[in-house]
Amino acid sequence: QVQLVESGGGLVQPGGSLRLSCVASGRTFSSYAMGWFRQAPMKEREFVAAISWTGSTTYYVDSVKGRFTISRDNAKNTAYLQMNSLKPEDTAVYYCAAGGTFGNVRNNKCDYWGQGTQVTVSS
Repeated sequence: QVQLVESGGGLVQPGGSLRLSCVASGRTFSSYAMGWFRQAPMKEREFVAAISWTGSTTYYVDSVKGRFTISRDNAKNTAYLQMNSLKPEDTAVYYCAAGGTFGNVRNNKCDYWGQGTQVTVSS
């Protein structure tokens, strides 16, 4: 089992930045690919970004490319999502997730999920 706990959400003005963190406990964090997903009100959950277990490979949904950066620190059992130039349409509950392979995470086939953290972008 892997337990995931997100933090770092909040209210930010358009154009602002936030960094989300996801701390993992349980089985070996470094053996899992990690991903971030989000769900806005009245919408389905969507993929945002993924990172391989080594951190050498990343992938983003087109709408966040150039603005968001996913990273991980295996020594700290933590994954991050740095979000810059935030827009109102980025408002959502953000979830981190762990999966056995990078491909599985990219395809929303994750084994473990966090409880989510709210991000609100508004003036």
